[in-house]
Amino acid sequence: MKSPKEISLDSKILSMVSGRVLKAAEILVSDEEIQHLQDYANVVSIKRLDHNDHGPVHMRKVAINAVKMVKLLKEAGIELNIEKEAGGDFDDSVIVVLIAGFLHDIGMSVGRENHEQMGAILAGTILDRILNLIYEGDMHKRVIAKSMITECIVGHMATQKVYSLEAGVILIADGCDMEKGRARIPMILHPDAKVGDIHKYSSSAVESVKISKGENRPIRITVEMNESVGFFQIEEVLFRKINSSCVKPYIELYAGVIGKEMKCYL
Repeated sequence: MKSPKEISLDSKILSMVSGRVLKAAEILVSDEEIQHLQDYANVVSIKRLDHNDHGPVHMRKVAINAVKMVKLLKEAGIELNIEKEAGGDFDDSVIVVLIAGFLHDIGMSVGRENHEQMGAILAGTILDRILNLIYEGDMHKRVIAKSMITECIVGHMATQKVYSLEAGVILIADGCDMEKGRARIPMILHPDAKVGDIHKYSSSAVESVKISKGENRPIRITVEMNESVGFFQIEEVLFRKINSSCVKPYIELYAGVIGKEMKCYL
């Protein structure tokens, strides 16, 4: 059963899109196999590995972040790779990042190590099934979408270089989900300190991450935190992903402790 937070995020996703993208979103939010994989990915991440949220809420937030970013790129007149290379349109790019956001961490249902590659394996048959529904009768678009979504999944940890703007967006969208709610359950279940807890404590310090139109570049990311330990998330997680992304030239990045001057990274 979905949590109230998941239901709220589903409603937000459905309100952000229309047309063919809405059809894709409706398929995603109602797909039982995807939901079970997301749920179990979180069981493995939080209960077995004592890590942050990598489940249905996180994957929905990444999808939302990605849709926001591709819309801002479009608004700035930047053509994404499906449009440039494959005869698709902007809606096809949105469908790719939406599905990739929903699936990018399903490999956590296997384990943390190489979970991006495991996720691509698990996603294969799911993509065949849902892309047949979205692009019925259009094999060309199904093939292109599956290839690009796979690139998004295997590239989201910055361990493998990505070359499409769509995959570059997922890389950054994933890094942007660092608000304190992501570490809430792990902090409750595992309160005793141990090596590696910097990820939980730094995430707990982040109050908000806002994605908006930039002043000099298409996308501005603003991170507000209540303690300076939150800078770990910026410098060791988000900034590393931005540096690995082909979307970096289009990003402004600001971060700071609430009440103090913002630090400009980009």
